[in-house]
Amino acid sequence: MLENYRNLTAIGYNWKDHNIEEHSQNDRRYGRHERTPAGEKPYEYIQWNKAFKYHSHLQKLERNQTGDRHSEVFQHSKVLAYQSTLQRNKRRDTGEKPYKCNKCDKAFLQLKYLRAHERTHTGEKPYECNQCGKAFLHSSYLRMHERTHTGEKPYQCNQCGKAFVQRSYLQSHKVVHTGVRPYICNQCNKAYPRRSCLRKHERTHTGEKPYICNLCNKAFSQQSNLRIHERTHTGEKPYICNLCDKAYSQQSCFQIHEKTHTGEKPYKCNQCDKGFAQLRYLRAHERTHTQEKTYKCNQCGKSFA
Repeated sequence: MLENYRNLTAIGYNWKDHNIEEHSQNDRRYGRHERTPAGEKPYEYIQWNKAFKYHSHLQKLERNQTGDRHSEVFQHSKVLAYQSTLQRNKRRDTGEKPYKCNKCDKAFLQLKYLRAHERTHTGEKPYECNQCGKAFLHSSYLRMHERTHTGEKPYQCNQCGKAFVQRSYLQSHKVVHTGVRPYICNQCNKAYPRRSCLRKHERTHTGEKPYICNLCNKAFSQQSNLRIHERTHTGEKPYICNLCDKAYSQQSCFQIHEKTHTGEKPYKCNQCDKGFAQLRYLRAHERTHTQEKTYKCNQCGKSFA
């Protein structure tokens, strides 16, 4: 049914000359008769009914824009757009990914995702910041970067008011309040708040490293690690201290440096309340309480904290 609708519409079939409502009503009765034992309507029926409703919507739009004058171009372009949406939805249901990268065989649901992925191989960065000239693979990366200039943090926690530059940072933060980690690794049962975090973790089991440097071919399991590595080639240090102008290639190193100015020591020992600027310093200190000695000399066997 749906295919007939598509074909007839494409060749300019005039729905007004035919009683489409009668066909739709008959189809509804047929749909009720043919329901599955679980009470679900068949896929063909659901899609035909969607197409009929969409056609009615088109007619209303045409009357609003052109009165009663028939606009074949308008109808045809809108039906094509709807067909495209139907096709994408069907692929999501079936898991079909027809667009394949000819360099690494990774597959994608839509062509635009393939085009974005191909830039990881070519190194092309078409989106450039108009304030500092830094270029990015994706427009979304540029938008996030621009917030480092504006200070904008549009994603705010509705429980504690803390604001974030990215939605993903907010989602990760919410775990502090809810404790919910719905995505569980089926190999080690480690749980994560987001599916993307689980996928990254799974690569520690599979050894997959899909992100490859196009200058030295070094491979990485995470795209963020590839971006950090690329700076060893370019010498780029985008994180600059506004107090002493010292620059860093990694945000984590920059954040550690900032604490030397503020004196902040957020990592506190739960036994003696001593504070530390870095987590690794706290971990080393905790061993003075536990007497744990994790580092062992492979020549004499002596252990050290």
